[in-house]
Amino acid sequence: MQKTKKSVAKRFKLSAKGKLVRRTPGFRHLLASKSTTSKRRASRDKLVAASHVEPLKRCLPFGL
Repeated sequence: MQKTKKSVAKRFKLSAKGKLVRRTPGFRHLLASKSTTSKRRASRDKLVAASHVEPLKRCLPFGL
């Protein structure tokens, strides 16, 4: 039986169309020094780069 890689499951999720989505790192602290623009950009989810998608999807055999 293939198990879900929990470290990957906590950091990524699959969208409805099967794309991998991630959060921007480093935005839980020191927010006063960051510009409004960068905070606004960081609040949006981002797609994982195409070269990283295949190995990460292998770590999520049951979707999530």
